[in-house]
Amino acid sequence: MQKTADAQKSMYEDADMFFMKKAVEEARKALDRKEFPVGCVLVSQGRIISSGSRQGTARGGKNETGHAEMIALRRMEEEYPDTDKSGVSLYCTMEPCLMCYGAALISGIGRIVYAYEDAMGGGTSCDLSRLPPLYRDSPIAVRPGILRQESLALFQAFFKDPENDYWKDSLLAHYTLEQKCVQFSG
Repeated sequence: MQKTADAQKSMYEDADMFFMKKAVEEARKALDRKEFPVGCVLVSQGRIISSGSRQGTARGGKNETGHAEMIALRRMEEEYPDTDKSGVSLYCTMEPCLMCYGAALISGIGRIVYAYEDAMGGGTSCDLSRLPPLYRDSPIAVRPGILRQESLALFQAFFKDPENDYWKDSLLAHYTLEQKCVQFSG
């Protein structure tokens, strides 16, 4: 019985690493466009059904609705409206904010896996029992810290770039730049 549980855990860990790497690729695309480096992929039955990367922060932009998770959720609804959302995992390079976490809850997403904690606006530690039924009656599993260092490196690169003004001098910027980061190649 224990061998089966260990094999299943290993399978989840391998899948989480694989799909988080895809979310990191989306985040790199955003960073290459001078956007805040958040990437997201939605996975159902072992395959990516939707993806998105942050929009609206380059060149001084302050669009707060162009979050990677919102883009990926919208695309999933357009392309796969009949998907059983309880079997969908959302992989994101940064902990979802309250807006994105709420959208995932209302959508019925079954699982969130994220890389880097949002010290300023992360929503996954919300006490759902204190919220209205629309949110608290939506069970969702959360797994933090997958490929945290790779995501941290992207956020540090963003905040170190003098051309980027988005959240410059914020709690998140200071927290991120104070973190020890192991540099990765590739």
